[in-house]
Amino acid sequence: MESAIKTRGHFKIKMPGAFTILFILTIIAVLATWFIPAGSYSKLSYSQTSSQLQIKQPNGKVKKVPATQRELNKLGVKIDIKQFKTGGITSAISIPNTYQRLKQRPAGIAAIPNAMVRGTIEAIDIMVFIFVLGGLIGVVRASGAFESGLMALTKKTKGHEFLLIFLVSILMVLGGTFCGIEEEAVAFYPVLVPVFIAMGYDSIVSVGAIFLASSIGTCFATINPFSVVIASNAAGINFTQGLNWRIFGCTVASICLVIYLYWYSKKVKADPKSSYSYDDRESFNKMWAINSDNSDQNNIFNLRKKLILCLFVVSFPLMVWGVMAKSWWFPTMAASFLTFAIFIMFLTATGPNGIGEKKVVDAFVNGASSLVGVSLIIGLARGINIVLNEGMISDTMLQFSSSLVSHMSGPMFIIMMLIIFFFLGFVVPSSSGLAVLAMPILAPLADTVHIPRFVVVTAYQFGQYAMLFLAPTGLVMATLQMLDMRYSHWLRFVWPVVAFVLIFGGGILVTEVLVN
Repeated sequence: MESAIKTRGHFKIKMPGAFTILFILTIIAVLATWFIPAGSYSKLSYSQTSSQLQIKQPNGKVKKVPATQRELNKLGVKIDIKQFKTGGITSAISIPNTYQRLKQRPAGIAAIPNAMVRGTIEAIDIMVFIFVLGGLIGVVRASGAFESGLMALTKKTKGHEFLLIFLVSILMVLGGTFCGIEEEAVAFYPVLVPVFIAMGYDSIVSVGAIFLASSIGTCFATINPFSVVIASNAAGINFTQGLNWRIFGCTVASICLVIYLYWYSKKVKADPKSSYSYDDRESFNKMWAINSDNSDQNNIFNLRKKLILCLFVVSFPLMVWGVMAKSWWFPTMAASFLTFAIFIMFLTATGPNGIGEKKVVDAFVNGASSLVGVSLIIGLARGINIVLNEGMISDTMLQFSSSLVSHMSGPMFIIMMLIIFFFLGFVVPSSSGLAVLAMPILAPLADTVHIPRFVVVTAYQFGQYAMLFLAPTGLVMATLQMLDMRYSHWLRFVWPVVAFVLIFGGGILVTEVLVN
């Protein structure tokens, strides 16, 4: 009897891995297409070739109308026609009051593997970017520049380790609030994680300083063109409306994030066993730690290694500049990293201490292959959205959501909006995708309760990104797969942040309603 109790006392529910979770969610998405009614709004887009507005009706028929403000007003779309003509809105938007029930489109068993494959194909640009990044990292590691540089860095930062976490977190917050750096943040793990390990921190700190910080910046975005600007355009307002509120929110959230990271980092450094991911500490360190034995002559930080490390480090601010100033996307970013990889491969292979052409090519291939799992996770997550979209149930959820809030008072209305966007963030994890899908439908409802539309845009930001800290359909699973971290460990760390966003964000929204 005693041994049975002891056995039960040691029983633990183990969360499945990232691939299993996404597979289960794909099955759930397929089942949802059988039970949630199919339906769609008419979709409005602008044709650059004909300079006309195109209306695609739920039955599939396409109607063309002149691209004038008068036509938009007739459709009930309160958006400046210039937003379509100048490229401010590029995706098709939902037209209010046009929802129609459609014949059910239940997905079959074959849709499960089919969606997984198609989602992977759809994510090929991100996958190639990750492969090239992995190859670049593999070559730099093979050169020995990482080990030598890490030794020099840890000596200089001894006693001030948290300063690096602080600087990285603030930079990632700024990247998120200004240009929506999210997927691009994957590039920073191979550079910074070995440094964090050498300083005595764990995988949670690594994800917190990079993914969580960039997501906080995007959640409280000020001028992010991929979320707040597109959402404001789709709501028919200027993105500067509500900017002061967003700046205030971003400032407070950044301070709270740094305090949270400082508390956790200090706790882990004092007692490694207090780490939420302590169970996986050995495997994590084996994957990411750099051997920095001072007795090894190969770790001498010579001129060639300094040059290699400089080229490697420069590639990242160049990527950020390209995204912000030149609107680079993943193919261009991949080409940029590949260019640096070629130069580094040449420096590593040639010279008196060069490792030769075969070894440097093998290092590139091995580095790329080490990130195959991360790439596939992104594709599988997209497969879930393919199932939902083809089952035509996303618009049904939106229609149901709009009916919930149509006759509420201002404060209750905006809190319900926050909750609605929280759940829609799981169904549509793309910030720009949710903006063009939901904003033309939900933003006009603000007029009925006499509150500014920018408050709905703010609710969209807070709600969706509170979910994206958790949602397996977003970037979380790719991040956890890259660092071989269990979802349960991440959940334990991030749930207070989600609660903060919903409570603090809800307070900002209610205050906006009451003072306007």
